[in-house]
Amino acid sequence: MKIRKELWFGFALMAIILSVVVFYTPWASFVDGHLDHNDLGALGLLMLALIVVAIMLGFPTAFTLMGMGVFFGWLAYRSVNPALANQQILDLMVQRAYSVMSNDVLIAIPLFVFMGYLVERANLIEKLFKSLHLSLARVPGALAVATIVTCAIFATATGIVGAVVTLMGLLALPAMLRAGYNIKVAAGAITAGGCLGILIPPSVLLIVYGATAGVSVVKLYAGAFFPGIMLAALYVGYVIIIAKWKPHLAPPLSATERVVPLPPLSQALSPRGRNALTGLFGALSDPALPRPQVVTQLFVSILPALSIAVLLVVMYGAATAPKAVVDTTGLVQSGGAISAAEDTPAEPSGLAEPPQEETGLQEPPKEGADAKDPSAGAAAPMAKVAPAASTAKTAQTEPAAAPAERLPVPTWYWIVLAAGLASLVLISWLMSWQRLEIFKMLLASFFPLAVLILAVLGSIVFGLATPTEAAAVGGFGGILLAGIYRYLAARQAKPETAVSAAIKDLGGIIKESSFLTAKTSAMVCWLFVGSSIFSASFALLGGQEIIERWVLSLGLNTVQFMLLSQFIIFILGWPLEWTEIIVIFMPIFIPLLAKFNVDPLFFGLLVALNLQTAFLSPPVAMAAFYLKGVSPPHVTLNQIFAGMMPFMGIQLLALALLYAFPGIGLWLPGLLYK
Repeated sequence: MKIRKELWFGFALMAIILSVVVFYTPWASFVDGHLDHNDLGALGLLMLALIVVAIMLGFPTAFTLMGMGVFFGWLAYRSVNPALANQQILDLMVQRAYSVMSNDVLIAIPLFVFMGYLVERANLIEKLFKSLHLSLARVPGALAVATIVTCAIFATATGIVGAVVTLMGLLALPAMLRAGYNIKVAAGAITAGGCLGILIPPSVLLIVYGATAGVSVVKLYAGAFFPGIMLAALYVGYVIIIAKWKPHLAPPLSATERVVPLPPLSQALSPRGRNALTGLFGALSDPALPRPQVVTQLFVSILPALSIAVLLVVMYGAATAPKAVVDTTGLVQSGGAISAAEDTPAEPSGLAEPPQEETGLQEPPKEGADAKDPSAGAAAPMAKVAPAASTAKTAQTEPAAAPAERLPVPTWYWIVLAAGLASLVLISWLMSWQRLEIFKMLLASFFPLAVLILAVLGSIVFGLATPTEAAAVGGFGGILLAGIYRYLAARQAKPETAVSAAIKDLGGIIKESSFLTAKTSAMVCWLFVGSSIFSASFALLGGQEIIERWVLSLGLNTVQFMLLSQFIIFILGWPLEWTEIIVIFMPIFIPLLAKFNVDPLFFGLLVALNLQTAFLSPPVAMAAFYLKGVSPPHVTLNQIFAGMMPFMGIQLLALALLYAFPGIGLWLPGLLYK
C-alpha cells in the first residue's frame, strides 16, 4: 500500500507534465511537415518534458539524454535540409563527445572517487564513530551528534553519498536503536549527515557544475567549505535541541556505555590520582614502571597542549610580522631617465598648467647656447645620468639597512592567547585516564583522516596543486591509509604473517576500488556526453531562446529570479537526482545569470546547497533507499521519509542564510584569489 501511494504520486506528476505538453504542442504543424521557428521551440520544450518523464519511468539517464538529443536534433536539421540531416546529426554526436572527453577538469573525478572508495575500505569509519560518540558522551543526543560529525568527516574524505549512508546505517542505526532513540530521529541524522558529501569538498557535484558552468573548481571548493560546515552545525544544533527538549526521543548514554577499558599501565597508575598528566609525570621517577611506555603515554597526553602552543606561536609570528617594503630605487636608477625627485610634483593639490616655455613656438637657440646652457642638446641627458651614477656609488658604500621592526601585537591576538591558555588549563584539568584513552582512539582514527583531508583540500585551496594533482595525492594517501590499517588489523590477528596478509588485502582493496571507480566514472562521463548532445539539440530547436524570452517577459528583478530558480531546482530535486538536474537544467539557467547580474560562483554554491534535497525528498530519495536496504525489518520507508523532513527544513534555512549573507560562501574565495 505504501509503495502504491508513491507510484500514484509519480504517475500523477508524469500525467500533469504530459497533459501540459499535449495541450501546448502545435500538432498541426508536425502533421503538415512545415515547422517554423516557433514550432521548433515548442519541439524543444516537448523534448525537455519527455526526458523528465522518461527518467522518472526508470530509463538510464545518460542514454535517454543521448537518444532524445539525437532524435530531436535530427528533426531540427531535417527541417532545414533533409538531405544533410543524417550526416549533420552524426557529426554533432562526434564533436560533442570529443569536446567533453577532452575536458581536463573531468580527470579529477575518477581520482577523487578512487580516493573515496579506498578510504571507505580502510576500516576507518567504525573506529571514528566509536571514538567520537565516546568523546561527545556528555552532549545531549550524543549518538546522533556523533553520527552527523562522522558523516561530515567521512563525506569530506569520500564524497560518495551511498557509501556513507550505507556504512552509517550498519554502524550507527543499530547503536541508536539499542540506546532507545526514536527511529525518525536516527534515520534523519544518518540520511542528512550522509548527504553532506555532495556539498563539502572534495565534491564530485562541484566538479560537474564547474565543468558545466565554466566556473573554477578551486573557487567552488573554497566557497563550499563554510556553507558545508554551517549546514552540519545546524544539523547538530537541531539534534541537541530535540534531545534537550524531548529526552525520550534521544536518551543519553548510560554510565556503562561511557566506560573505556584501560590498558595495564593506566590501571596501575589510576589509583594514584584522577588526572592522567600528574600521574604520568609522577611515574617518571618510579623505577618499577616501564620508562619507555610512561614517556610515550606522557607525550601522547601533552599533544593537545603542544598543538595549541605551536598554533599560538605561529599566529604570533603572522600577526607581528613586519610589512614587506619593496625598494624600487635600483629599478629607477637603472633606467637613467627619471629620478624620484623628478617624478614628484612640486604642488600636490590641483591640476597645474603646463609651463609657458614648453608651449607654442620657440626662438631658435643662439650660437653657443648649447655650450652655456646645460639643459639644452646632448648635455641634458648627461646631466641626468651623472646624479644617477653618483647615487649608485653612494649606495654601494652605505651600510646595510637595519632589519625592519615587528608590528605591535594586535588586540585580537591577546584574546586568542587568553582563549588558548584557558584551553590549555581546561585540557590539563580534564585529562583523566578515561579521556586519555578516548583521545588515543581519536588519534588513531580521526587524525590520519584529517591529515589526508588537509593535504588534499589545503593544496587545492592555497594554490599548491590543481584539483587533478591533489586528487592523485589523495588517491596515493588512500592507498597508504588502507595498507596501514590492514596491517594493524592483521597484526592483531596473526603477527607472524601480518605483512603478507596486509599486502594481499591491500591488493584486493585496490582491485575492487579500481573496478568501482571505473564504473562510477564511466557513468559520469556518459552523462556528460548525453547532456552535451541534449543541450546542443535543445539550442538548435530554440528551446533556450523561448525560456529566456519567457523569463525576461516576467519582468523579474534579481531577487525574484533567484527565488524562482531555486524554487524550480528544489521542486526538481523531488523526482530527479542531482546528476540529472546539473547536466540537464544548469545549461538552461547559466545563460540567464548574466542578464540578472548573478555571479555563477555564488549561484553554484546555492545550487549545491539546494541539491541536498535531491537525496532527501521522496519519491526518489536515494538516501532513504540506501538506509532501508541495511535497516532492520521493522524500520519502514515512511518512517525514514518522516525523519528526513525536519532536515529538509534546515536545508531551506541554510539556503536562506547563505543568500542573506553571501560572505559565508564568497569570503574565502575572495580572500585567497583576489
